[in-house]
Amino acid sequence: MADFGKILLLLGGVLVVAGLVFMLLGRSGIPIGRLPGDVVYRGKNTTFYFPLATSILISVVLSLLLYFLGRFRR
Repeated sequence: MADFGKILLLLGGVLVVAGLVFMLLGRSGIPIGRLPGDVVYRGKNTTFYFPLATSILISVVLSLLLYFLGRFRR
């Protein structure tokens, strides 16, 4: 059970850091979340938002980062 607690604390710390990064990116003028390719539908009473291009960009950046970390670790 102690290992599970450590994992939860680690995940919480990662979420806090990710939240801070996204807050800083939002204030810096980088259009994360408003890229061409992000789907936004605004109806009369509903709004549907799907950040497709942003998801792909974050996936590519994280994949490259983890790839390089893995290469340097050997």
